[in-house]
Amino acid sequence: MHTPTVTPLTTAEAESLIATARRAAEDAGVTVSITVLDAGGHLLAFRRDDRAVLISGETSTRKAYTALQLDAPTADLVDLVKPDGPFHSLPTALDRPLLFIAGGLPIHRDGRLIGAIGVGGGAPDQDHSFAAAAREQLSR
Repeated sequence: MHTPTVTPLTTAEAESLIATARRAAEDAGVTVSITVLDAGGHLLAFRRDDRAVLISGETSTRKAYTALQLDAPTADLVDLVKPDGPFHSLPTALDRPLLFIAGGLPIHRDGRLIGAIGVGGGAPDQDHSFAAAAREQLSR
């Protein structure tokens, strides 16, 4: 049986994701940090504006790891981590705590997970929209 090959996320694509998310944030007047990971959780690209809150870099990275590990937008996971929720005490295999606020999105190609983007620094709905704009641009 032949398994089709899916092209992995490249560094050039990761940099394009960063540029698109950055432009969307700048157009909204927001300063953010942006992280792009490949399917193995390896850092492909990262950007933190000098004006961004320092923790936004860690936040964007944790959002990307969460979206990658759970293969889901972090915005969809918020209710699952409430006390007595199914993810309330979910352990992580990536040696990083999970972060369940909007701004992390998995990236797919031909139906397979190839990476994730995380945006931190704005309001949750803004971070989500900046990441979504970047992911949409990549799929064109």
